[in-house]
Amino acid sequence: MECFIGIDLGSTTTKAVVMNRELQVLGRGITNSRSNYDVAAEVAKQEALLNARFHLFRQSLDRVAALDGRLDGFLDQLVRDFRLEQFLEQLADLEQTCTANATSDRFGAETKALHEALAEIFRRLNREAPKQFAAGANRKSDFFRDIAGSRYLAVGEEVAGECKLSFDYVLNVYDRSIIDVENRISEEGLSDKLMRALDRTFAAFADLSAASDAVRAPVKAALDVALEETYVIGTGYGRARLPFSKEHIRSEILCHGLGAHVMYPDTATVLDIGGQDTKAIQVDPAGIVENFQMNDRCAAGCGRYLGYIADEMNLGLHELGPLALKSTRNVRINSTCTVFAGAELRDRLSLGEAREDILAGLHRAIILRAMSILSRSGGIRDQFTFTGGVANNGAAVKALKQLIKENYGDLTINIDPDSIYTGALGAATFARRAIEADAAPAGEH
Repeated sequence: MECFIGIDLGSTTTKAVVMNRELQVLGRGITNSRSNYDVAAEVAKQEALLNARFHLFRQSLDRVAALDGRLDGFLDQLVRDFRLEQFLEQLADLEQTCTANATSDRFGAETKALHEALAEIFRRLNREAPKQFAAGANRKSDFFRDIAGSRYLAVGEEVAGECKLSFDYVLNVYDRSIIDVENRISEEGLSDKLMRALDRTFAAFADLSAASDAVRAPVKAALDVALEETYVIGTGYGRARLPFSKEHIRSEILCHGLGAHVMYPDTATVLDIGGQDTKAIQVDPAGIVENFQMNDRCAAGCGRYLGYIADEMNLGLHELGPLALKSTRNVRINSTCTVFAGAELRDRLSLGEAREDILAGLHRAIILRAMSILSRSGGIRDQFTFTGGVANNGAAVKALKQLIKENYGDLTINIDPDSIYTGALGAATFARRAIEADAAPAGEH
């Protein structure tokens, strides 16, 4: 099967989209942008191709009578079990790497105790891992570094205390190991992990054991379908670091404009708020960029700014929006500068302002900054499409809708649940168009 792939290497996350010749999205993948951009691009692509596999599984299993009415539940369980297998594989790598880094020349007489502590830490992490991937589990992140890191630190502190060992030693080997583990790509084949995951899923659906062969056969058939990487286009904040030739690179502006058009064909104005920048884009009826504006080099008002606020408040990034939506009064925030945000935040708290009111004010300040950029690009036209990671923040969406209504009246505002993939979607569409251009007779390009 021909596949056209777009990769958006952002400052915070790297996204990938796989589509077929008919421009149908088969799969999406995301990972955190690492110190090694080549690895981030490859991992995101492999995640998108994996997601495409599950798309094929759904098509194949839809005809299995034993799964009638239970297909969604079965596939959801299979995805969770596969993620668990991925996590356990990386956890084993992390244990091996931490143990190798706990050398006697660095830790002296404490080396033996440190090795024993590491063995106990990872024994507990392995034991609790299935609970983190159970149905309804509340994980703050799907990235290995975030999941493993938070639990390693919590369990490590417990074990260090029990062993009368300095927690600094436990922390030191983790810090020396996690980047290496994170930047390694799995050498194990997809089939082996998937078959182990399938065994786990059948254990959860014990009444389907008699239909095991009827389910495994179509999964195996879908797994045997070759996914051919026909053409790949890269874009994003780190596009200059992508391992592609220049003809396989497109600008963020072009990709986000086209991606928004593909999601919503009547899009005229696009606002993208990502980790590092804010883009206001005007597109024509074909999705071609007519005009655009971006913020300056400062990351004020972007995802990084919200991440800094979350750290200052000891909250997860995903908790900011829901908390801000509980606000009961307006608080005016004077600055969206990351440098001064912490100081103003602490001042507001010391004056007795409620956290939710401060956060609501922060979100409004971010959107006011974005509105200024939109105005410089030519204003807001119907239809308006909001994209990027911040588009999934309910408080930012609420502030945006209020300000658009106040300044432009009632307009159609589009926000797709998969808006974070807009740039990658545009890049994949450019990849498909590149093949069309190559196939066109001379003079028709």
